[in-house]
Amino acid sequence: MAEQVLIQFRADKALKQEVTEIYESLGMDLPTAFRMFMNKSKMVRGLPFEAILPEAAITRAEARKAFYDLRAQASNVPEMTLDEINAEIAAVRAERKR
Repeated sequence: MAEQVLIQFRADKALKQEVTEIYESLGMDLPTAFRMFMNKSKMVRGLPFEAILPEAAITRAEARKAFYDLRAQASNVPEMTLDEINAEIAAVRAERKR
């Protein structure tokens, strides 16, 4: 038998209890489940489950394209003086007070 080592880590108490109950319902204790996790990780040479980002995530290329598209749209906006900007702000504030 290979030499045994102690592995310790911190986890949320409620999460640990919930997971312990799940594994106990499967007929195993938490240390056995973790050993299974590590053995499977060794076999697949990675995480033993799919680790993907949610669909809402975008790639760097998509983010860069969106940035440059917005930048191009903004380049067509006419320049405004500080007085024009302040007048627009004042008009919006006056409208909100009504």
